[in-house]
Amino acid sequence: MSIVAWIVLGLIAGFIASKIVSGTGEGVVLDVLLGIGGAVVGGWLFHIFGMRGVSGVDVYSMVVATIGAVVFLIVYHGLLSRSHLQRS
Repeated sequence: MSIVAWIVLGLIAGFIASKIVSGTGEGVVLDVLLGIGGAVVGGWLFHIFGMRGVSGVDVYSMVVATIGAVVFLIVYHGLLSRSHLQRS
C-alpha cells in the first residue's frame, strides 16, 4: 500500500476508534498516528489468529485497522492515565 493509502486508512480508522473508545476524537494528527498504529496492531492480531491483515483500502482492511486502533487506544489511555496517576 502507498503512504497516502496508509494515511487515509489510518485517519478513518483512528477517528472511528476514537469515537468508540472515548466519544471524542483525539485530534487529526493523533487520530492518524493511532489509526496507522492500529492498522499495524490489527494486522498483527488478525495474522496471529490465522486471518489476513490489512491488504488495501477496502471494508475488510478498515475493520481490521479499526479493531487494532481500538485496542491501541485502550492501551494508550491506560498508559496515559497510569502515568498521570503516578505524577499526582
